Amino acid sequence: MNSAKGNLAYFREPLELSLQETFSVNAPATFFVDVVLPLYLPKLFTYRIPESMVEEVVVGKRVAVQFGKGKVYTAIVFEVHSRVPSDYEAKYLQAVVDEHPLVSDIQIQFWKWMAEYYLCSLGEVMLAALPSGLRLESETRIVLRNADEINYTELTDKEYLIVEALEVQKELTVKHVSHILEIKNVYQVIRSLFLKEIIWVKEELVQTYKPKKVECVRLAAAYQQDEAMNILMQLLEKKAPKQVDLLLGFWQLSRVGNAITKSELMKQTGCTAAVIKSMVEKGIFESYTQTTDRLKAEDNIPETFDLNEEQQAACDTILNDFAWQGVNTETKPVLLHGITSSGKTHVYVRMIEECLKRDKQVLYLLPEIALTGQIVKRLRKYFGSRVMVSHSKFNENERVEIWNRLSDGKIDIIIGARSAIFLPFNKLGLIIVDEEHENSYKQQEPAPRYHARDAALVLAKMHEARVLLGSATPSMETYYNALQGRYGLALLAQRFGGVSVPIIELADTAYERKVQSLKLNFTKKLLDEMEHALENGKQVILFQNRRGFVPLMECATCGTIPKCQHCDISLTWHKYNNTLKCHYCGYREDMTGTCKACGNHDLKLKGFGTEKIEEDLTTLMPNARIARLDSETTRSKKGHEKIIGDLEDKKTDILIGTQMVSKGLDFENVTLVGIMNADQLLHFPDFRANERSFQMLIQVAGRAGRRATQGKVIIQTALPSHPILQLVIEHNYVGFFHHELKERERFHYPPFYRVIRIMLKSKDQHILNEASEEYGNLLRTKLGSRMLGPELPIISRIQDYYQKQILVKLEREGTSFASLKKFIKQQTETILGKHKKLIIIADVDPY
Repeated sequence: MNSAKGNLAYFREPLELSLQETFSVNAPATFFVDVVLPLYLPKLFTYRIPESMVEEVVVGKRVAVQFGKGKVYTAIVFEVHSRVPSDYEAKYLQAVVDEHPLVSDIQIQFWKWMAEYYLCSLGEVMLAALPSGLRLESETRIVLRNADEINYTELTDKEYLIVEALEVQKELTVKHVSHILEIKNVYQVIRSLFLKEIIWVKEELVQTYKPKKVECVRLAAAYQQDEAMNILMQLLEKKAPKQVDLLLGFWQLSRVGNAITKSELMKQTGCTAAVIKSMVEKGIFESYTQTTDRLKAEDNIPETFDLNEEQQAACDTILNDFAWQGVNTETKPVLLHGITSSGKTHVYVRMIEECLKRDKQVLYLLPEIALTGQIVKRLRKYFGSRVMVSHSKFNENERVEIWNRLSDGKIDIIIGARSAIFLPFNKLGLIIVDEEHENSYKQQEPAPRYHARDAALVLAKMHEARVLLGSATPSMETYYNALQGRYGLALLAQRFGGVSVPIIELADTAYERKVQSLKLNFTKKLLDEMEHALENGKQVILFQNRRGFVPLMECATCGTIPKCQHCDISLTWHKYNNTLKCHYCGYREDMTGTCKACGNHDLKLKGFGTEKIEEDLTTLMPNARIARLDSETTRSKKGHEKIIGDLEDKKTDILIGTQMVSKGLDFENVTLVGIMNADQLLHFPDFRANERSFQMLIQVAGRAGRRATQGKVIIQTALPSHPILQLVIEHNYVGFFHHELKERERFHYPPFYRVIRIMLKSKDQHILNEASEEYGNLLRTKLGSRMLGPELPIISRIQDYYQKQILVKLEREGTSFASLKKFIKQQTETILGKHKKLIIIADVDPY
């Protein structure tokens, strides 16, 4: 494991001064190092390597460097060279943190590619890639210089409080000082004490990762011989039968050969901690602590299965395109286009087996954390403890342990969300991108704004690994590449087990509203089908891609709609805690039931979210067991697993969910899916609206009837003749693809063009307008008609920042994408140099 070599500490002069005295100023300046700091810096920063450290400094290691006014960071060594920086005097490295490189050469190259492609800094990539437990930063501390020489009469009240605390605690962090004084800005007080020569100020690198320790017990040396143990058993049998039970339990556990923890021993024998303590005090047991993994997976007996004819044909196609068997010598990514419930997971398992035979690692990417529970269960049936999970719900200590174990080659299969592409694979052989079409693979905020599917293709090339992309509704770009021959194409056109695809029917909400058969946003057709399913002991999923109770609340008298104070967006009412909330910045206010503008109490509720559906269903079907799956109900680490587990165990009759329910979940008893409002998807102002609508509707529909019974899907819409809905009813992906491809080519969108969205932001609207016009004119000199804007986006203010956007469309053929991005970056730096209160965010492949 890579760990900091203790604490790097030093004392320094007043806070503004740098610390060159740590090393001799006259030290040889033969070698320099460019480092990546965990900060937004357009360029790398260069430091001198002290002569004594030259042999230790290697690319990929962490080094401690001073940056700014005394702040110490751990940076990653990017390059070692002998070039003297011309713009500034290089400071010395302060320490080498690692014995071995923390980041491999391939990872460094991957970071570099990501920074260049997605127009961000290496520091931003580093922040995304490294667990915070591995990014050490300095913590300012203060200590007394000489308590005997302090003149207390010269101290202010605040200074006296700090000195008094230091006399007791010896050392204080800035955070502690702030807590004692009950103020945030404490640096003036610290500086005053320093100038009066009462305190020293020092910096220490803080290691936030803490290994997990467990209490263990072992037999004392005196009782490890059989004769001594027999005598002890005879003595205890009459006087202390519980201790005899404890010894017997200890022997049983010791057969496994692992260290025996106190908790295991108590669970095995039913004895209390007091009994163990008594035996330690008698010298029978010895107590000690041992470091253990936080993340454990139990081994099991692997299950087996047989592929059907279609699955075997798909596997043969993939193996051939991977050049793992067959005639091909060159490899290419493969798209596994399999309809919902066609058994794609079985194909994935076969490819994982092939990869493990070659002693390689597997990365299995999923778009949502909600999916990991089911997938982990399935894969552990076949691969046991070789499977490990990585996602954002893990705490920092757990992330560090995953990093270290993977780096040491102790993990074969990683299942993770998009950030798993940054993990330190040393023998990566296969990347599976399940549900590759999902927009969740795209990182929105903060930078790097990468797409995990696209990044995975680059990462695999660097590792000479294979990539398998799977989906029932592939993205336009992926399917286009497959048809063009850039990717291989394997097909699964039949549902596994011979089950028919679900019947999809439309329920006309406009008509039912007209004839007054609509009940609380439910059509008669949907309610009848739900009642029929529940009567037959089946389960139902309802999809509504909007959380909260209602998205819009309007005063019936004056028409005022409550809006966010920081964004140009209406507030959503969440009834469960009676708050109005902004889903962009998190602003919230209490729901008073009164219009703030005119004082009227008559407020109209418009639209509905998952919370409203849950309440309505409780009224319409009081005996049904109802659950809700959205970001409000899944905040805890185990939130997803609990809700999904209850549906699997048939403890839930109806599950209401947002898009989380559409992504690859498999429930054998669900025969009906209801889509509450398809029009909301179709009307979204985005060139991908049709693609996303088709994908979402097909994917949600695919949750129905995945076993013996054919499922049914009811789509509620006021536009039953919409062409996309007709293609959904037919399950016609190929027809949809060709319908949409013509529109993409006509209006210059992917897969024929690349898109860069540039967002300009400022809290000063005048600066934004002036800078955006100037910036637009600069870009237009080279981009011409390839750019649209600057113009106001749909939401023109978020988190108090006014914003304008520019859309750049670049041809895939005959255009140097890299040179045009370089031009955009140069013009961006020019404008930012002139307008200090401006923010410019470039998002490559934004949608």
